Amino acid sequence: MNAEIIAVGSELLLGQIVNTNARFISSQLSELGINVFYHTVVGDNPKRLEEVIEHAEKRADLIIFSGGLGPTKDDLTKETIAKHLGVPLEQNDDAMEYIMTFFEKRNRKMTENNRKQALVLKGCEVLRNENGMAPGMLFENDTHTYILLPGPPKEMQPMFQFEAKPKLAKRVSDGGLIVSHVLRFYGIGEAELEDRVQHLLDAQTNPTIAPLAGDGEVTLRITAKADTEEEAWGLITPTRQEILDLVGEYLYGVNDDSLSSKLADMLIENKITISAAESLTAGLFQSELAANPGISEVLYGGMVTYNEDVKVNQLGVSRELIDKYSVVSAECAAEMAVRIKEKFGTDLGVGLTGAAGPAEHGGRAVGTVWIGIAYGQDEPLTYQLNLQGMRNTNRIRAVKTAIHHIIQLLSSKGYRKI
Repeated sequence: MNAEIIAVGSELLLGQIVNTNARFISSQLSELGINVFYHTVVGDNPKRLEEVIEHAEKRADLIIFSGGLGPTKDDLTKETIAKHLGVPLEQNDDAMEYIMTFFEKRNRKMTENNRKQALVLKGCEVLRNENGMAPGMLFENDTHTYILLPGPPKEMQPMFQFEAKPKLAKRVSDGGLIVSHVLRFYGIGEAELEDRVQHLLDAQTNPTIAPLAGDGEVTLRITAKADTEEEAWGLITPTRQEILDLVGEYLYGVNDDSLSSKLADMLIENKITISAAESLTAGLFQSELAANPGISEVLYGGMVTYNEDVKVNQLGVSRELIDKYSVVSAECAAEMAVRIKEKFGTDLGVGLTGAAGPAEHGGRAVGTVWIGIAYGQDEPLTYQLNLQGMRNTNRIRAVKTAIHHIIQLLSSKGYRKI
């Protein structure tokens, strides 16, 4: 099965929002062994949308649309598809009831155009929308499969993953099933990782191995097709072990893990408390950890010490140390980690300082970052980064690297990582 993804919305063409939906859908389809050869973006214009559909039908079996299912006049996706296919629209009672209840609970008046969102293609399989009002649709005729999804990612992603994807899996699995397992790595570049596992990539059949890089991380998705889940895992497990034998030291998590969720799990499971003193990251480290449920058990808090005087007068870093080594130095990062640990009475303290850009800071070049980690009674550890990205990219990378090093430290102490 070959697929084309069509994103509908003039705001995409104007650059007002980024087409992240196509990337998400493509990654999900790859797990099913469905090829995606084209991404198309078209504005809110029925004539141009119909032209795009005609082109897509010539080169794809599966056509997936995102966007244009809302209540306004420019939301014309399903109307255009209905006209193109010669299929009428009809009201879906479940969707209509959900929309009416939504407004009643919020004591808001439902306008007539909201009823439009409950219209679906006659004969389609309705895809429930548990995060919005517009239902999705899966419609098939003799030659093609059409899937219509809402545009907002918070609605589209769960709808595709939990509603559309299982239906597609049944259509492509020939009675079997497809199982995927994702390995997540940090601290190794995409090129080096691929080089180390290249012989496995060259020899892959079933299971397949798909690398993907993003935001300083690299993932390898292992996908197996088999008659049963047990048989699929029998194929995945030895391949997984071969990969770990080659690059296992960089593995931090699997499947839906993130660096911050993995660190949060380790801290909570082992009751290790943490605090942070942040300069260039200005609270991003704590914010990243705070996104994980249950973190309040171990994240005591921290300080944003963006100003040099605040580092000295509030945090307790000595002025002499800063004058001698610079505010962007291993010594300053280590002292920040030690002082915040003492001030908050935690098991672990983190210090982040650096020159995020666009100008140098503390006499150090843009992209110079120092991370300090103080754990227990050990001597503090320090790590230097020399980053080349934009200002906010450098700040995010500094946070991720700090989290990575803390995971590695705790792992070296015997705390379970995976």
